[in-house]
Amino acid sequence: MKHFKLLFFVCLCCSCNAQTQKINGVSFVASRAKITTAHVKPVTAINVNYAAVMPFGFIRDLKHPEIVYNTQRQWFGETAQGVKQYVAELRKQHLKIMLKPQIWVWRGEFTGFIEMQNETDWKQLEDSYSKFILDYAMLGQQLNVDILCIGTELERFIANRPAYWFDLIKKIKAIYNGKLTYAANWDEFKRTPFWGALDFVGIDAYFPVSNSKTPTLEECLKGWKPHLISIKKNFENYGKPILFTEFGYRSVDFAGKEPWRSDRSMTEVNLKAQYNATEALFETFWKEEWFAGGFVWKWFHNHETAGGENNSRFTPQNKPTEALIKKYYD
Repeated sequence: MKHFKLLFFVCLCCSCNAQTQKINGVSFVASRAKITTAHVKPVTAINVNYAAVMPFGFIRDLKHPEIVYNTQRQWFGETAQGVKQYVAELRKQHLKIMLKPQIWVWRGEFTGFIEMQNETDWKQLEDSYSKFILDYAMLGQQLNVDILCIGTELERFIANRPAYWFDLIKKIKAIYNGKLTYAANWDEFKRTPFWGALDFVGIDAYFPVSNSKTPTLEECLKGWKPHLISIKKNFENYGKPILFTEFGYRSVDFAGKEPWRSDRSMTEVNLKAQYNATEALFETFWKEEWFAGGFVWKWFHNHETAGGENNSRFTPQNKPTEALIKKYYD
């Protein structure tokens, strides 16, 4: 028995050591055109080892049950053909891939509020979503992508139809052999019912960490403490590594107050706010064994003209935070 315990301890230590290589990812934004090696080189220059490729399906409004995708009206990178081309180019630079099909609601309404009004519409939405995600599961299998994200921020859809989602996961597993996750919103993940059926607990990590105009590193570290407790508790409940399917901050005043906000009314550029909030996230999570890593939101293919010191959006490109990411991704 003593020898068995010793063997178990050694195996556990080996397992932990095997998990130290983090997923150092970027969310690679779909564009109108094909990408080239020149578009991928700036990604590898900051020590990235994973890229999320994100095709899109579209819904007319929050109560509409039909998802439209792979149309000629979409940008190239948002389609299946675009996925194939992007994955091929990213792999030339030895990057691993998370395929993350997403839904866009017209006028940018929040996908977490998608909710049908009757059983007929729910059934139609389920059929439409199944076709959408299973098509991409088949493509993910064909391309041998490393991770498939089965949905992004769909809380009301899941809350109303949990049995559908458990059944959908079984159908996906019959098609796709890679790792699975789901991208839960930061205030949703504790209620997501199917983590036990997936490989990673996926969180879009827009947790509020500071109410200051220019939050300090210390303020953000303190702000993370209660969230860290609940995230770690989730790991302990399910035994699944935590993956930040999206993380990042805008380079604006009050960047840590409501990090999910993307509206264009916030225009005051604050590079230090983005930098400090991002550093606190890395300092809080990247040293944890149970934390798998994450994907920066977001990275544009045209690096030379993306971001910059007058840009107030999420991308870290050509801002001080880009060098910070390179440091932690090393």
